[in-house]
Amino acid sequence: MRNTPNDPENAGSTLSIIVPTFREAANIAPLAERIDAALSGTGIEWELLLVDDDSGDGSEAVVTELARRLPVRMVVRREPPRDLSLAVIEGIRQCRFDRLVVMDADLSHPPESIVDLLAALDEGCDMVIGSRYAPGGMVDRSWGLYRVLNSRLATWLARPLVGYADPMSGFFATRRSALPDLPTVRPMGYKIALDLVVRGRLRVREVPIEFRDRSVGLSKMNWRQQVRFLRHLSRLYNYKFGSMARVPFFSAVGASGLAVDLACYLGLQWAGVEHRLARFLSFWPAAGWNWALNRGLTFSERARQPHLGQLARFMASSTVGLGVNVGSYALLTSYVEPFDRHRLLAFFLGVGLGSLVNFLAADLYVYKGRPEPGR
Repeated sequence: MRNTPNDPENAGSTLSIIVPTFREAANIAPLAERIDAALSGTGIEWELLLVDDDSGDGSEAVVTELARRLPVRMVVRREPPRDLSLAVIEGIRQCRFDRLVVMDADLSHPPESIVDLLAALDEGCDMVIGSRYAPGGMVDRSWGLYRVLNSRLATWLARPLVGYADPMSGFFATRRSALPDLPTVRPMGYKIALDLVVRGRLRVREVPIEFRDRSVGLSKMNWRQQVRFLRHLSRLYNYKFGSMARVPFFSAVGASGLAVDLACYLGLQWAGVEHRLARFLSFWPAAGWNWALNRGLTFSERARQPHLGQLARFMASSTVGLGVNVGSYALLTSYVEPFDRHRLLAFFLGVGLGSLVNFLAADLYVYKGRPEPGR
C-alpha cells in the first residue's frame, strides 16, 4: 500500500521541499532565497519545510522572520535520536503536497537544479536523483583525496543495491504516493534515498548536478556516521538479498578479526610464548572483536538479544570453532612436515575451517531471532 497524497489536485503545480537541519541557522536564509529565485515564474506553488533536530542555534527565529514573506515553516524534532533520515521521514509525513524534493541545508545541492529534477520526474519515473557521478555531473574541486576516496568507496559498496551512478546522493525528487509505506522504512544515518529506492523498488532516473562543498557551518560527517552507514548498508543487503548477503559482511568482519588474531599470535611469540599456546591465546581477543562487529553489522537487523546471554552463546559456540581452528593448526604443524616449516599456511587454513563453523553457529545459534519490524 502506497502513501496517499494530501493534495492530489494540481499535483504538477505544487511542491514540498523538505530540508533536514541541525545547526544550520546561517544557511537557512540563503537557501530559501535561492529556492525562491529558482522557482520564480514557474507557476509552482511551493513550501519549504525545514525539519530541525532541536538545534538551539536560533534557527527557529530565522524561519519565523522568513515566513513573513516566503512559504517557509519549521518542524522541530525534540526527541532523540538526532538523525537526518528520521528528519526526512518526519518531513514526508508533514508536507502539504504529493510532489516533493529533498535536499541538504548547506547549499551543496544547487536549488537551481530543482526544476530539472521535476521535469525528469514528470516524464515518468518514481524518483529523480541529483547525481554527481552521472555524465555531466561534478563535485567540488576543493575536495581532498581522502574525501574523494571515501565517497567513491561508499558508492562502490552501495552500487550492488541499485542500478544508478550516485546511490549516495541526498538530493532527489519524488512523489509521496510512489513511496513505500513509511512504517516499513527504517533508515539510519544520512542515506534516506537509498533506503527508499531499495525498499520501494522505485524506478530511478538521474540528472547531473554540480555538487559544491559547504562554505558556512560544520559538516556533520564523522566516524560515527560512517559506522551507521555500514550498519544501514548491511540491513539493506539483507533486505534485498536475504541470508546470502550476510556472507560478505561476515567475511569482512572475519578479515578484520584475522588482523587482530595475527597481531596477537605474532606478538605473543615475540614475547617468548610457545607457538601452539600463542595460537590458543590469540584466538580469544579476535573472537571478541568478531562478536561485537557481527552484532552491529552482519546480524544487526535481527531482534537484539541481551549482551551477556548472546556473548555466552557466542563463547560456547566459539569453542567448537576454536577446536576446528586451533586443532587443525596443531595437527598440521605436528604431523605434516611442510606445514611445520610454513606455519602461517597452517594458521590460515585453520582460520578458514574455523570461520565456516563459526558462520553456521552465528547464523543458527548465536544471533538467532526474527528481524525487527521494518528492518
